Amino acid sequence: MDRKEEKRRRKLEKKAPPKVNVKRKQTDAAYNKKSAKNAQTTKEKRISAQKSIPYREMGRDGICRVQDRLYSKTIRFYDINYQLAQNEDKNAIFENWCDFLNYFDSTIFFQLSFINHKTNMTEYEKIIRITPQDDDFDDVRMEYAQMLKDQLAKGNNGLMKTKYITFAVEADSVREARPKLERIEADILNNFKVLGVRAYPLNGVERLQIMYETFNPEQEHPFSFQYERLITSGLSTKDFIAPTSFIFRNGKYFQMGNTLGAASYLQILAPELTDKMLAEFLDMDKNLIINLHIQSIDQMKAIKLVKSKVTDINRMKIEEQKKAVRSGYDMDIIPSDLMTYGNEAKRLLEDLQSRNERMFLVTAIFLNTAKTKQELDNVVFQTAGIAQKYNCVLRRLDYMQEQGLMSSLPLGLNQIPIKRALTTTSTAIFVPFTTQELFMEGESLYYGLNALSNNMIMVDRKKLKNPNGLILGTPGSGKSFSAKREITNAFFVTRDDIIICDPEGEYYPLVNKLGGQVIHISPTSHDYINPMDINLDYSDDDNPLGFKSDFILSLCELIMGSRNGIEAEEKSVIDRCLPIVYQKYFEDPVPENMPVLGDLYATLRAQKEEQAQRIATALEIYVNGSLKVFNHQTNVRLDNRIICFDIKDLGKQLKKLGMLVVQDQVWNRVTLNRFSHKSTRYYVDEFHLLLKEEQTAAYSVEIWKRFRKWGGIPTGITQNIKDLLASREIENIFENSDFIYMLNQASGDRQILAKQLNISPYQLSYVTNSGEGEGLLFYGNIIIPFKDRFDKSLKLYALMTTKPEEVEKRKAAEAAEVAEQAEKDRQTSWQTQKIPEGYWLDEDDDLGEALGLELDRMVKPGGALAERDKRLGKKLSEVPDEEDGE
Repeated sequence: MDRKEEKRRRKLEKKAPPKVNVKRKQTDAAYNKKSAKNAQTTKEKRISAQKSIPYREMGRDGICRVQDRLYSKTIRFYDINYQLAQNEDKNAIFENWCDFLNYFDSTIFFQLSFINHKTNMTEYEKIIRITPQDDDFDDVRMEYAQMLKDQLAKGNNGLMKTKYITFAVEADSVREARPKLERIEADILNNFKVLGVRAYPLNGVERLQIMYETFNPEQEHPFSFQYERLITSGLSTKDFIAPTSFIFRNGKYFQMGNTLGAASYLQILAPELTDKMLAEFLDMDKNLIINLHIQSIDQMKAIKLVKSKVTDINRMKIEEQKKAVRSGYDMDIIPSDLMTYGNEAKRLLEDLQSRNERMFLVTAIFLNTAKTKQELDNVVFQTAGIAQKYNCVLRRLDYMQEQGLMSSLPLGLNQIPIKRALTTTSTAIFVPFTTQELFMEGESLYYGLNALSNNMIMVDRKKLKNPNGLILGTPGSGKSFSAKREITNAFFVTRDDIIICDPEGEYYPLVNKLGGQVIHISPTSHDYINPMDINLDYSDDDNPLGFKSDFILSLCELIMGSRNGIEAEEKSVIDRCLPIVYQKYFEDPVPENMPVLGDLYATLRAQKEEQAQRIATALEIYVNGSLKVFNHQTNVRLDNRIICFDIKDLGKQLKKLGMLVVQDQVWNRVTLNRFSHKSTRYYVDEFHLLLKEEQTAAYSVEIWKRFRKWGGIPTGITQNIKDLLASREIENIFENSDFIYMLNQASGDRQILAKQLNISPYQLSYVTNSGEGEGLLFYGNIIIPFKDRFDKSLKLYALMTTKPEEVEKRKAAEAAEVAEQAEKDRQTSWQTQKIPEGYWLDEDDDLGEALGLELDRMVKPGGALAERDKRLGKKLSEVPDEEDGE
């Protein structure tokens, strides 16, 4: 029987070749002809570029009718820190992303779009632009503006990276589709919220703009469209987004307008995937669009499909075992591939049945564009190299370039029949999150370059819920320099007032250059600040003395130096005296009536209580003794936009008192600016000095708690985070700071910061033995590594540096400049002196020679100079007064 069957099979083989060979011959020989015929048919049908775009209508609300029964919407979502996150956080994000994918059932088609699009650099330059003001600061202003442009050129800010999710449902009409889409939209937004991702739905104009930028990547003109224009112009939405032409005649690439493009798909061959692959694709600094078309398979169908595969594999195993028996060898010896497939199929079935896994059909499409063919080939080669690195293959969509291009639009329509079945976990490995960028419009300031993406970091602290800030770092890491850079930037970009407490005398060169007021407070200085200064808006209620009394109590407590603070009786005495001290000023609020510390001293002396006398005795040295620098009316202007309180020369006894008085002056300024709707930036260097004393620490805590409501933006600059955790009260400063600029940190401080801010070990490496101007920026709940290389050849650098050798170099340059100017002034004075016989020297005058002959005699005592002065006096006496002249 077997012999007859074999004979019959051979006859059939002679009559017709195997079916698979026929198909292969047809593919090899007739595919190009068939494709050309299809292209010709397409060309005949589609006579315009607009007709190639595969959607019917785009509504104002963002609902697009893609096909007769297919409607879609698009949501834009932003990045979160994933690559730098702790492993626990990474796992949490990954699990939440798996849950996100599992939300989609088989009735929802969805598409993830990642678009790297080169944008016009002028848009970014507008954000960082600083314009000249025709004032005395234009030299450093424009120098800083050029520095920002140079930093922008270093980064990838010219490459706009956006991410979208498009979802589509089938319905008979838009009325039926709308509630379905809105429900899905709400669920997706909630799922993004769980992930900590900002997202918002796009309207019709925004969706059209994406397609315009896809079809016109090199177009310099921005997208311009209004729905009202459709009625008057008779045009369709496609007329506003289509390029001048589409050319698809070549099977491996296409042309749209003047741009060449190539569509490819990712063939996933790797047995295991990594979450770094998509991130590496998106790190490319070229035009690139990646689309993941994902469709969920009904769970019952997926299980049934896998079960049938398991059954097929088991059947094949049985056949192999039968062959083994017939051939006389062990039936357990079967092909290894068959064993592998069997085990994988069983694991897959187990995942689907008991591990919350779903089955998805995934198509990954890559779209590269370029200006020239050579550039396009290079970009495709670079993209394919990344795919190869992860054991995948990027294959060109031969003769399917049009379908590849149109499937790259965020419409929710996949025209590519090539799909790969993946489970939830395998699909989720394409995690769409890498690192966050911070580049804000408005009054944003520069804080360096993102160490990962090399993009500029531009943020506005005022947009934080709590703009209070800290600058932390070891000595030499660049703390003061970073503060000065922010001060300079704020001076050029904002209207904010800036006040600096400078215990080391480091800020005066910059403040002087910016036309600010430097107030030197010391026992020998004649610049005086009155700690009793008050304004009628000092508090947010009708009694300004209430909050001022807290300050004076802190002042007295600091002066008395008691470990346990002042007693309750002493507080009562001071509180009783204050209305008496300020009575004259409140009756007639003029500067002359402002009390000084001596008035408080005199009022205390007039009291009968022993406590009053004890306080007065403690105050005596600050009123009549050697430390009476604070017993004067304020005699310096405090209305300058930049004020620097230089307290370097205050002794140990006065420095803490001086810092407390400065804080009170800052509060005065903040209360005045509140009603002018102007912010006040307060920088306090060596912040730890304020935190060592209970009184100054308590006052600092009050500032950190209350400043935001009054428009204040305080910034503490210190070395160790430990100083901010010395007590539960001081810890409030750290907890109320949403802006922390971390430079190189000591080992103990790193561990504290990691715990307090949930910093991952990888992120922590950026503040471990890091160079100058390198570290981590904590902004709200975002952590970004930064680097800031400030050009040392700039004038501003010389004004901001605190390195001793560079400071000496600057001082030497300043001295040389002063000497040079003095020499010029001396020369000018010679040229403007009067010459005998009533002549004035002019550089073209013949008397120039005469002056040279007279110089020797003029410098001799009693010589020509004295004679000239006599004649000059005589000449001036003969000049009539202006009134006489009239």
